[in-house]
Amino acid sequence: MRNPDGDGRLFVGEDLVVGVGVRATATGTELLGLVRRTLAGAGLPADAVRALATLTGKGGHPAVRAAAQALGVPVAEYPAGALAAVRVPNPSGTVGAAVGTLSVAEAAALAATGGGELLVPKRKTASATAAVARTPHHRNAGERP
Repeated sequence: MRNPDGDGRLFVGEDLVVGVGVRATATGTELLGLVRRTLAGAGLPADAVRALATLTGKGGHPAVRAAAQALGVPVAEYPAGALAAVRVPNPSGTVGAAVGTLSVAEAAALAATGGGELLVPKRKTASATAAVARTPHHRNAGERP
């Protein structure tokens, strides 16, 4: 997309990260459907997703692998301690007791963006959770961060 200033520079598109959490029973269809509905509900394009992010050890879960493959993105994993240090709007004591951090989806999305903005708070199904964050650096192509 061209810069509306008319100077010919190209815009760098939205860089989105979807944080995901899954239970053992989550399926790829369930997680991918949740991710797609979460993005569509916020008017965000799926092709702007640069990665999925989750708790260390969950990147190998079949549902996470299937969703990442369908979206054509890598999976970033973060240890519980790193996620616990991220401030989130919707902490969960249940999640904290289970995995050692009060948030997986929101915290992982924010951690992966390096200080970005949470655009969509966590959304849930029976076995999966997703949240969307945007990287903090929106700039024109060719500009240095």
